[in-house]
Amino acid sequence: MINVFERVEEKYLLTPDKYHQLLKKIDNYLVKDNYFQTTICNIYFDSSENDLIINSLEKPMFKEKVRLRSYGIPDLKDEVFLEIKSKYKGIVGKRRIRLTLEEFNNFLKTKKLLNSSQIARELTYLVDYYQLKPNYYIAYDRESYVGVDDSGLRITFDTNLRSRREDLALEYGDAGKMFFPEAMYIMEIKTLNALPLWLSKTLSDLNIYPATFSKYGSIYQKEREAYLC
Repeated sequence: MINVFERVEEKYLLTPDKYHQLLKKIDNYLVKDNYFQTTICNIYFDSSENDLIINSLEKPMFKEKVRLRSYGIPDLKDEVFLEIKSKYKGIVGKRRIRLTLEEFNNFLKTKKLLNSSQIARELTYLVDYYQLKPNYYIAYDRESYVGVDDSGLRITFDTNLRSRREDLALEYGDAGKMFFPEAMYIMEIKTLNALPLWLSKTLSDLNIYPATFSKYGSIYQKEREAYLC
């Protein structure tokens, strides 16, 4: 099975106080997603020279990342998602294939996917061209909401952003080093069109503004700065 998504995404960094204020004001416009609370686990891939993340941090017109994602800690027979996430002129695209964790582990060994789709061929090409390998494990705990009157509106809140550079496999659990020194929410608003008026007004009233924040990029930069110091 194949999934393809394309939408506008904006990120915001919220303190717990701002998070609670915002939810109180917009609660009537949202419903909980079918998978309201989950831990999202990711393996980000890169070359030995970190080409993908370095290029992404330079903010080019087009950029892409390759990652493996699961919802919760998977067993070998559980479903995971191998994805290409791209961004072009502010539009975020995500193309992914579904496979079992066991099938993915076989792909790491053979560099061949059983899936013969166009996306699978792109993934195989990127892995071969950049000589991609697991580079970071990144996890966070997510709450997901959908608009009552607009199913194309999704708002998510991520907490406990954490990462590790060893044991780079989803089945090894979700432990990692915390990124923020204190509690912080990463809010993502995902839409197919412009923000609804009620949401724009509420964000303005609470002085909540978009932030330039990439989970993978921010973790990489923080570790690099610590290393250089």
